[in-house]
Amino acid sequence: MTELIVISGKGGTGKTSIVASFAALAGSMALADCDVDAANLHLVVNPSVLRREAFSGGYLATVLADKCTACGKCEELCRFDAVSFDGPSGEMADKTYRIDPIACEGCGVCAYFCEHDAIDFSLAVNGQWFVSDTRYGPMVHARLGVGESNSGKLVSLVRSQAKKIAEQQGLDLILVDGPPGIGCPVIASVTGADVVLVVAEPSLSGFHDLKRAADLTRHFGIKTLLCVNKWDLNEDLAAAMEQWALRHSLQVAGRVRYDSAVTKAQVRRRPMVECSTTGVGKDIVDLWIAVCTAAELPRSVVDRKAVTAP
Repeated sequence: MTELIVISGKGGTGKTSIVASFAALAGSMALADCDVDAANLHLVVNPSVLRREAFSGGYLATVLADKCTACGKCEELCRFDAVSFDGPSGEMADKTYRIDPIACEGCGVCAYFCEHDAIDFSLAVNGQWFVSDTRYGPMVHARLGVGESNSGKLVSLVRSQAKKIAEQQGLDLILVDGPPGIGCPVIASVTGADVVLVVAEPSLSGFHDLKRAADLTRHFGIKTLLCVNKWDLNEDLAAAMEQWALRHSLQVAGRVRYDSAVTKAQVRRRPMVECSTTGVGKDIVDLWIAVCTAAELPRSVVDRKAVTAP
């Protein structure tokens, strides 16, 4: 089984569009959307949810008003300014303390030192994760709550569930839409992966993002490929990025041209390769074949499904 992660230095480079087309081209495969902070792969592959689970990545403290004596110990000890003296009245005091759920870091200090057991310290629900069916194969995806943390834990959960499903169904590939950037969610996405494809744009910021992503995958010793998307917007810079990649042991898997047909496919909620077999559609097919070759994917994956333009 091979795990292929597609990442980018920032959002909007075309990473998810390429993953959706790869899903349409692949044979034996499980999908995982690890961009849990801003998941959008589901908009193109139209999953049918089979299973829905709450995600708890940490703990949350809550003052129990009827037990609170308003001693102020919790406010004194909190280092995150999450406690304020504006809670409702209770049996022990006319005015109690309140803990801001956004500011609370879930350290548990207030609950540990409260002499009156007036603070509940329980698992917080930070989001949801899903197991779904798509016309391309099974998919695991998630949605992190607004302003919630622990996205790295949720990414690890999505990956582990996708791997479990792939093993159960005898699938040869796990195709992962990774988060943008190089932070904790990206590290959680690429750690232990077999191959990483970096999708980059030919701009100065895109070149900088490529270098950061390459530094990250090099640190973990992961085979890394490069795709320059919208390469024809700046041909000279696209060529410079590819030359830099080759000098730094990255394999150039291919180029994808800029084409308004991509937007039209997105409006139709279809992968690009299902809407066109020429132009940008052919670019992505060629990219897929190069990625399969570089990743040494098994025949069951390389023998792509038939894709017919309408």
